[in-house]
Amino acid sequence: MKITSLQNGRIKEAVKLRDRKGRDDTDLFLIEGYREIERAIGSGHRLEAVFYCPELFLGVNEIRLLQISGAELVECTREVFAKLSYRDRPDGLLAIAPQTHLTLKTLAERLKNIPNPFLVVAESIEKPGNLGTILRSCDAAGVHAVIVCDPTTDIHNPNVVRSSVGTLFTIPVCEADGDETLAFLKNHGISIVAATPHAKSEFTKVDLTRGVAVAVGTEQYGLSKRWMEQADIQIRIPMFGVADSLNVASATTLVLYEVVRQRRA
Repeated sequence: MKITSLQNGRIKEAVKLRDRKGRDDTDLFLIEGYREIERAIGSGHRLEAVFYCPELFLGVNEIRLLQISGAELVECTREVFAKLSYRDRPDGLLAIAPQTHLTLKTLAERLKNIPNPFLVVAESIEKPGNLGTILRSCDAAGVHAVIVCDPTTDIHNPNVVRSSVGTLFTIPVCEADGDETLAFLKNHGISIVAATPHAKSEFTKVDLTRGVAVAVGTEQYGLSKRWMEQADIQIRIPMFGVADSLNVASATTLVLYEVVRQRRA
């Protein structure tokens, strides 16, 4: 089928998924873009429908992606797709998919045979772009799983999907509350690593080769007092300019690659 009307009911329902209420009410979310959809398919994530506009395709591989999607295919005019898209430069592909809700119990099963788990805990990250960038860095650094703790933005926000460049689908990601997460880490012998400007040890001077969970906090205030008090290792990133801290995604990336460096040494 081809949708030509901006008032089409399916288009209106899809647009509602940009907002959290629409996602919560339906347990569906949006995945826009070739790379993002390709990574969702490659990870085995089921798609319900893919809206597409051939006029906006950037290459020749889009047709193959549609063919292997296993989803209902819905063609749209350029005008209709523009209403659907949340990007400045859409590439003509947007999927609707069911949300995945991974629990800490399921995560424990996945970590069972990993001797020194490498985790990230993201506490109350407010900006979807930062959360998505953290996920992208976690994928690049080989993090085993990410726990989004006491979330203020949901992991299925379209801007999380976009800024993660689809890596939301390549690593296990679960949402949990703080007490549950702290108990999980303690019960599994995973050390909590917290960055703070007040720590005595620089992040390159501590042992990060054992099982660790790198905990990062809100953009404005950092980790909460509870997490700082529960941390097994406190580290600082040296700052040599006038700024007293880095963007949370940048700081996370630095620490993750220090873990990688030590484990490869």
